[in-house]
Amino acid sequence: MMSNIADMIESYILRQLAACQDGKVELRRTDIADEISCAPSQISYVLSTRFTQDKGFVVESRRGLGGFIRIVQVPLRDLVYRDMMSKIDEHTDCDAVQTMLRYLMQHGMIETRETALMLQMVSGLFHAESLDPKERVQMLKTMFLTLEKFT
Repeated sequence: MMSNIADMIESYILRQLAACQDGKVELRRTDIADEISCAPSQISYVLSTRFTQDKGFVVESRRGLGGFIRIVQVPLRDLVYRDMMSKIDEHTDCDAVQTMLRYLMQHGMIETRETALMLQMVSGLFHAESLDPKERVQMLKTMFLTLEKFT
């Protein structure tokens, strides 16, 4: 029975998201509970298991009077780029960055030509003796940020 109610809650939320043009919706727990005849804890369960960041959602929730649930659907590619940028620091080596670029190419997020150009640039960044590691990190993050904006 819980699975069925969970499916109904998920379906309701997805329908509400689909009706919005901008990929975000603000709902009230009581409205969902009334619509589906369920307990607020069941809504919380669905939010924590089916609307997670790794599934492309950001959920903000406030309980109590005036409380709300704000759900934003984030394109998975944006999450991939954010994850990659979060992994780039002064200890990141050339192989790790090149692996990230190959991943993007294999998943159709960048073209072969772009990959080849960036692999060469990355190699140059790591072999440039006059480049400070902090500057390299900044340049790499800028490269991934640019890819994210133009993908």
